[in-house]
Amino acid sequence: MKTLNKQAIQIQEILTMTSKLVGVKFIHNSDTLPATGKTLNNHRFCQALMKARHGEHVILNAEGIACPAAAAAFGFKKLPEGLSSGKGLVGFGIVTDENTGQAMFKGMETLPLGELKALYLFPIESATLKPDIIVAEDETEKLMWIALAYLNVKGGKRIESSTAILQATCVDATIIPFVQQRLNMSMGCYGCRDATDIGHNETVLGFPYTDFEGIFETLEYLNQKAIPNSRGKNALAMLKQKEAEIIEQHDPFQEQNE
Repeated sequence: MKTLNKQAIQIQEILTMTSKLVGVKFIHNSDTLPATGKTLNNHRFCQALMKARHGEHVILNAEGIACPAAAAAFGFKKLPEGLSSGKGLVGFGIVTDENTGQAMFKGMETLPLGELKALYLFPIESATLKPDIIVAEDETEKLMWIALAYLNVKGGKRIESSTAILQATCVDATIIPFVQQRLNMSMGCYGCRDATDIGHNETVLGFPYTDFEGIFETLEYLNQKAIPNSRGKNALAMLKQKEAEIIEQHDPFQEQNE
């Protein structure tokens, strides 16, 4: 675990992340709950993720989860009729038509009802066990490098992501990567932006733990040249310099003086 902890810290330093990489462990009914971790009550999954990305070890179960949509996605409870009908999303002002809301929930990736006992969320830098999924929530540019590293790991295959701009942290960044065993990116959603401290310029992605080592090694490679060069905005500086030179060459006041 010490190697994993160290690598997580290195990634956070390379990308200058302001929050921690989060591990999500799916605790099945036959599993024993981890000794570490505070069991949360009346919390949404996105709020549990928020606590973990700020350094806490937390556990969320069927009794403690507050969001009915996330509860249904993780198989803790059935989706309420008010949501499955689409009426709830119209009520929130998210969609204009109930049929649109229905379609969004029908396309939602879910886990079988009753399969999980709980979810354990923790910062990777202080992990004591291997996670199933790693979730990163930070500024878009920083997550872009994780996505590029993943693309390198997969040999250049284009990344295809799925989102309904609904359930960004629970479905998009956690369940899809777990079920489909691939990285998935999201733009965020109404719920997590309302219920957590995620910034306007921040978003979220998740990927299977099995890809972590390759992503770490590739980020080290990218940090040798690509990341510092891109962040240095050298091409932009050259453009501004050329524009300044053109303006200087065609200075009307200078021409009048001549």
